[in-house]
Amino acid sequence: MERWELIIIGAGPAGLTAGMYAARSGLETLILEEKLPGGLVATAPLIENYPGFPEGIMGTDLAERILSQCKRFGAEVRSSEGVTELSLDGGKKIVKTENSEYEGEVLIIASGSEHRTLGVPGEIEFRGLGVSYCAVCDGFFFKGKRVLVVGGGNCAAMSALYLGNLASEVYLAHRRDRLRAEEAYVRELRAREIKFLWNREVKEIRGGTTVKSVVLFDKKAGKNEEIPVDGVFVLVGKTPNSRFAKKAGLEVDKEGYILVDALQRTNIPGIYAAGDVTACPVKQIGTALGQAVIAATEAFGYVKQPYYYRKQWA
Repeated sequence: MERWELIIIGAGPAGLTAGMYAARSGLETLILEEKLPGGLVATAPLIENYPGFPEGIMGTDLAERILSQCKRFGAEVRSSEGVTELSLDGGKKIVKTENSEYEGEVLIIASGSEHRTLGVPGEIEFRGLGVSYCAVCDGFFFKGKRVLVVGGGNCAAMSALYLGNLASEVYLAHRRDRLRAEEAYVRELRAREIKFLWNREVKEIRGGTTVKSVVLFDKKAGKNEEIPVDGVFVLVGKTPNSRFAKKAGLEVDKEGYILVDALQRTNIPGIYAAGDVTACPVKQIGTALGQAVIAATEAFGYVKQPYYYRKQWA
């Protein structure tokens, strides 16, 4: 079994930033990622509110820059290493993946979140056949076609704007009569003539070999309507990747987000958490990075100054 001073679970912005700070401070650092480094930020078409990039930056570019910086300071990043279980018996911290087992003196959980689904008929059947959760990943396949974006937050608004450069027609359906997205995005959506479908809920996605239409319930009119579309982009929020943590005994809130204190400490000594997997109410890249810096700094102290830092948990 490989032994590391610090094991970070997740290679999104929080995990990579924690890895960069920890490795730079001298900790032997391993980062385990279920998929590819970058997390959900790599699926963002354009990030306009990250400091230092006045013209904005593509999510993939930002993820690559953080990854490169993390590796430069010596952190080891391993992809396709999805964590299945934490074993915390006897004070040891064993991280089990689909491929191996690792022991860490201290852990940082930065496993992020995943896209929430609609749970309607046709969603699973047409996933990859017209149903998508990532405009950047799949937008090209809908060039010159008609698409529907479902959601009302920043991610849905950014995706609708991105798809507006490719698709022939873009609808944006939201279950309320106004978006939760920032006003800057709303103004641009109107300027780009994205078609709003207010007070609509998706009831079914229909098609043959691929998506052909979507059935929406008009809450104001009290009836269903069927709209012909070639693609449905579902962007209705996220759920935390915290199942393994909860099973191991870490405290979570009613939605599954890991509870931490001001120093990113969980209820179990030697385990910290940062980023979208935590109960922090503001889910932004900037807040994730701030949490990661704190977690990495505290993790360094836990390993290198154990008397003081471990005493705090008593």
